[in-house]
Amino acid sequence: MTASRGAMAALAVLTGFVFLLLYGPLLLPIVSSFFVVKQGAMLWDQPTLQAYGALTQNDGILDALRNTAMVGVSAVVLSLAIGTGLALYVNGGSDAGRQFLQFLVFLPFLLPPIIIGLSLLIFFREIDFPRSLVTVIIGHTVFVLALVYRIVLVRLQALSRSLVEASYDLGASGWQTFRLVLLPNLTGAMAGAAVLAFALSFDETMITILVTGTQNTLPIRLWAMMRLGFTPDINALVTLILAFTTALCLVAARYLTPRELLAEES
Repeated sequence: MTASRGAMAALAVLTGFVFLLLYGPLLLPIVSSFFVVKQGAMLWDQPTLQAYGALTQNDGILDALRNTAMVGVSAVVLSLAIGTGLALYVNGGSDAGRQFLQFLVFLPFLLPPIIIGLSLLIFFREIDFPRSLVTVIIGHTVFVLALVYRIVLVRLQALSRSLVEASYDLGASGWQTFRLVLLPNLTGAMAGAAVLAFALSFDETMITILVTGTQNTLPIRLWAMMRLGFTPDINALVTLILAFTTALCLVAARYLTPRELLAEES
């Protein structure tokens, strides 16, 4: 028992150290966004929200935010529609064709984003398709599709087949079975998958850089601003992006947590 507690304590210390090593540097821009910085020195006696107010007056950032929201929502809608359809198809059998289709879905998510971006860039160039927000939406959909598909498939496989069989025995059509039996049981998984997909799309940079046109998303705008150095508005923007994506992950975890565990917690 003592050895087990010692191992858990050591693991907790190691986890805390890794967490601090990875995310500790982010504390500097977060804290700096709430204070006046003058000549490289932080004035602790002058707290301010001026940097956050300046973001609301920055047309470039507001345009990038609108583009990011449009790309994220579009990618979520497309990935949910395609991913759910693929999950229903693959769950209906186990032949080689379905397994190969599953491999094709997972491949873009497993490859480095730069490879996916380059592949899409070459593809769009070969078919003479101009780069724009449409190409960004396609790229993000390809990237997040595997995540949505897997989450929906796992929830679908957890459902009892007797529900579907009973629906057919009672005379329901395939569409009625999906709408009245499967969809209510998949809603939580689909909602969690949508939130996670939006979070991934919101933060995606490498694929966006390679397939975007003249319109920038928020991560691209932030990357361009950081090339000139860290300023108060950049620190504020980093803080808001970090807070937003963290909140999205917490919401997704809530949706994806099994109902039994939620009932035990309550």
